[in-house]
Amino acid sequence: MARDPEPTKRRLLDAARDEFAASGLAGARVDAIAAAAGCNKQLIYQHFGSKDGLFDAVFEQVVAGFVDNVPITPDDLGDYAGRLFDYYRDHPKLLQLATWYRLERELTSGLSKAASRVAGEKIAAIQAAQDTGRVSKKFSAGDLLAIVVALSQVGSPISAEMPADETQTEATRAMIVRAVAELASPK
Repeated sequence: MARDPEPTKRRLLDAARDEFAASGLAGARVDAIAAAAGCNKQLIYQHFGSKDGLFDAVFEQVVAGFVDNVPITPDDLGDYAGRLFDYYRDHPKLLQLATWYRLERELTSGLSKAASRVAGEKIAAIQAAQDTGRVSKKFSAGDLLAIVVALSQVGSPISAEMPADETQTEATRAMIVRAVAELASPK
């Protein structure tokens, strides 16, 4: 009877996401990931080739989940920024992993394939909205996307353990939505 490797890979990816979010690529320990996943560390090498390969697989999975859950709405970038803010608040490991990726991978290997594809699609969507006059041309589409992403991270928790002041959180969210709507307004 053949074994299904997918449950093991999922456990490894989940354990690795937590370990990489906490310690980054350099600080993460393969034996800790394997123990948290309840398997032998040789399975990491069998499924992902290396610790770097596992980190890249985790990052690609996180990017894919992010895109699936927060599709861009170029005609309402304020709403998009608010939904980004909500996602970052609800998934603090995303920002932790993205920070580690920028520090440990992006400087040497550039954006991941998924991140490059996603950024290109979002820039194209904003550009199309700009071309039809629905979004301001005060900024290039790429710059506008960078501004939206940066603003949506304001006030986001660095970890799930950070206590949330809901009144402040909602005020910050409202400010971000308003600021992005003003920046994107064609008027």
